Amino acid sequence: MPYVNIRVTRDGVTAEQKQALIAGATQLLVDVLGKNPNTTVVVIEEVDTDNWGIGGESVTERRKRGE
Repeated sequence: MPYVNIRVTRDGVTAEQKQALIAGATQLLVDVLGKNPNTTVVVIEEVDTDNWGIGGESVTERRKRGE
């Protein structure tokens, strides 16, 4: 049973986009590894930008500067 964990920042990812990620990740495992889509688990975790850091600072602070 394959397990895929996708982490994204919590900033407006729509239900439709999440569904596309789930379907796409599942299909990728079917196509590349021949896995059964009925037993493939995909979990999407949304992380607050205060809790996601790049280069020693939070994404929240980077985005305030337009990065």
